[in-house]
Amino acid sequence: MSGAWWLGLPGALIWWATLAAPWRPWSTREHLEPDGPRPEADLSQVTALIPARDEAAVIGRTLAALTAQGRGLQVVVVDDQSGDETAAIARDFAGVAVLAGRPLPAGWAGKLWALEQGLGEVRTPLTLLLDADIELAPGLLPALAAHKLRQGAALASLMAWLSQRSFWDRLLLPAFVYYFKLLYPFALANAGRPRWLAAAAGGCVLVDTAALRGLGGFAGLRDALIDDCTLAMRLKRAGNRTWVGLSRGVISLRPYGSLASIQQMVVRSAFTQLRYSTGLLLLVTAVFAAAYWLPLAALALPGARTLGAAALAAMALSYLPVLRYYRRSLGWALLLPLTGTLFLAMTWSSALRYWRGVRSQWKGRSYAR
Repeated sequence: MSGAWWLGLPGALIWWATLAAPWRPWSTREHLEPDGPRPEADLSQVTALIPARDEAAVIGRTLAALTAQGRGLQVVVVDDQSGDETAAIARDFAGVAVLAGRPLPAGWAGKLWALEQGLGEVRTPLTLLLDADIELAPGLLPALAAHKLRQGAALASLMAWLSQRSFWDRLLLPAFVYYFKLLYPFALANAGRPRWLAAAAGGCVLVDTAALRGLGGFAGLRDALIDDCTLAMRLKRAGNRTWVGLSRGVISLRPYGSLASIQQMVVRSAFTQLRYSTGLLLLVTAVFAAAYWLPLAALALPGARTLGAAALAAMALSYLPVLRYYRRSLGWALLLPLTGTLFLAMTWSSALRYWRGVRSQWKGRSYAR
């Protein structure tokens, strides 16, 4: 048994290297919180574009919070062929323009087609791309605009605060953000270089209108399923700076609650994240095995327990900042091997669906390979 001492070594190397990385992918230092209501803030330089498809349950809260951000803000809701009262609810808000979206052309993702139609209505230097299920805390938009200016960024975006009401929410949603930060380290994404690494959070994006139009609008991204990071990458490669961070003031109204609903969210783009590469999928599986399963196996073997415990200790330490940010008990860090295994299973499910011919499904639409 003592000859298996090495079982915990790969995991220990992975997790302690993660902790030691100078760009601190586990950190929550990149965040922006509003400093309170600013109803007199001048937002006349901003047009908010909201693509909305069957969002009657949440669009009212989204618009109420948005229109209270400051004065002069222009708002365009693109009703993307909704079958409910989304458009009627939006029209009840004074100053909100509602654009009836045209049928989805071949080769376009639905959200991007709605945004492309709305972009034609924008006459301001700044465009806010806001999901229909995002509620902004008072003062968030003025704070984001000021922060974007300080950073000298063409695009600034904030990851939404995800509601955690059930066991599955608490187990998986903070980890969803954690894995996103490991995959796209914010410190590197926000730096001028490397230009091949960029990230954005599509729920709340403030972008220079001229820079967006300089890319050809949304036409150049028209079939992108991970449209936020694709947009950030195109802007960064064009020589612009981008910035992404966390925020408690960008609140997702989307209820999850069940394992199935979270799986649906992850499966729609997980294999896309791996560029539909079987090789990358196998590599990720091997990394997860080394990071989670081998250290657990090592704990059962006397000669390997020290390295296994060292790997799991570093794993837990790397997850603590995100747990603190999401106000969750530190005990959830001990369940990260289970969490990681579930996310890996969802990624395989995404790959299986792709191999069957379906690239993604969302909002009643199916996107073929």
